[in-house]
Amino acid sequence: MIEQLYILPILLFSIIIHEIAHGWMALRLGDTTARDMGRLTLNPIPHIDPVGSILVPALAMMSPSHFFIAWAKPVPVNPMNFSDYRRDDILVSVVGPLSNLIMSFVCCVAVIVLNFFLIVSVDRYPVLYDPLEFLIKMFAGGITLNVMLAVFNMIPIPPLDGSHVLASFLPPELAEQYRRIGFFGIILIILLMSVGPFNALFQDIISFIGAPYMLFVNSFDRLLVHAFGS
Repeated sequence: MIEQLYILPILLFSIIIHEIAHGWMALRLGDTTARDMGRLTLNPIPHIDPVGSILVPALAMMSPSHFFIAWAKPVPVNPMNFSDYRRDDILVSVVGPLSNLIMSFVCCVAVIVLNFFLIVSVDRYPVLYDPLEFLIKMFAGGITLNVMLAVFNMIPIPPLDGSHVLASFLPPELAEQYRRIGFFGIILIILLMSVGPFNALFQDIISFIGAPYMLFVNSFDRLLVHAFGS
């Protein structure tokens, strides 16, 4: 829905953090490619893919479907610089989704802090109500959004991060053929998301992983209301 466009700022930041995490881990493991190409930066311009970062998520939010997909320009990685290809490729791959789970926690903390300011300041400074409400809505949406990005990227279909993990456990020749699926895998994922059981499983996994985050926020909300609510 068009009213969901408030989520775009946190979406953009989250996918940038995801890609920086890949490049940072690659750098730690001896590959300087991402750093040398200026991709270890919070500046969004080097990371934005006009289609994957803006057009596709905007269309997804305006559609009646619950399926959401977004991506930034992949961070360049040269695995020839790794000392242990299989291990290092897995580490570089999983750190992206892990960064999204960390971002979900950051969003939780932001919601708690903003709720505190809303409760204690809105009566004295009513002008703050609308901007605080917007930020709370954005970060609250960012909790589920980042869990969704983490789960989505761990689907073991190329070119997603989960495919790198799976390929690392396949025989070399089979792994090479598997990687050649490339971005055709995105089409396969979109088709799978239209299949009821697959989409339901995807949503159930997101709900399961997201539940502790929501419990964390709701617990603090109750404490704040009890301590400061009228």
